[in-house]
Amino acid sequence: MELPSRGSGTWGDANRQLRHRPHRHPVGPPRAHAPQAKAHRPSPHPLRRVINALLYIVKSGCHWHLLPRDFPPPSTVHGFFRAWRTDDTLDAIHSRIRTQARKATGRRSRPTAAILDSQTVRSDGLADEAGYDGAKKTKGRKRFLLVDTIGHALAVSVEPADTPERHGAKALLDKALVQRTWLKRLYVDGGFSGPDFAAHMAESKPGLVVEVVKRSDAAVGFEVAPKRWVVERTFGWLMQHRRLVRNYERRPGSVVAWIYLALMRIMLRRLA
Repeated sequence: MELPSRGSGTWGDANRQLRHRPHRHPVGPPRAHAPQAKAHRPSPHPLRRVINALLYIVKSGCHWHLLPRDFPPPSTVHGFFRAWRTDDTLDAIHSRIRTQARKATGRRSRPTAAILDSQTVRSDGLADEAGYDGAKKTKGRKRFLLVDTIGHALAVSVEPADTPERHGAKALLDKALVQRTWLKRLYVDGGFSGPDFAAHMAESKPGLVVEVVKRSDAAVGFEVAPKRWVVERTFGWLMQHRRLVRNYERRPGSVVAWIYLALMRIMLRRLA
């Protein structure tokens, strides 16, 4: 896979984001009785090699201990993955790359329209929280994805498969719309329709127009629905990554992190 050169703007932004994360604890002189924190030894492995290892895993679906020797040790890569998953570093890097990808297509960095949909994925039995989707007859987890009009993710959440679509959408949008105040229109399918969902959206985001794109009653078999096909294509992109074909993760946060890595890989290939 061809990636941008080390000196390119995209990798420069990513490296700065990795090395200069904001300090989450109060800044100030330590108290007299507080013990001094020990200095951590910097990693001898370049962060780009760690990112390349994560992109390799999400595409190939290999086990951590099956990483080729060209990459840093599996324990090192897994340690970075857990740290970046916990402090939302991968989400922040994904947002930076998404901005670059949108500008490369001549679009503004902040979209005004988005599409919301869900996908049920079978679990391998290790998941702490899993459910049974009666409509899909699948036991696993349900991925809720909010994307812009070209398929780039704006927000991701993972719930048990038995979570109703309206409940999962409310939980995702309540968090996503706090920061993404620039959204003006939202396209959803018939599963998100209903007066309860419409009233919730009108209360939480009064200026947001929710448009339900329904399937034609006269359609027979498969039909491409306007606007909705964009998020369906994004789900197809995710299923091309073997780590995401099934739910192999114990924690929902790990699934979200792998989804961001898969979409980062797609955008980096386009920017290269």
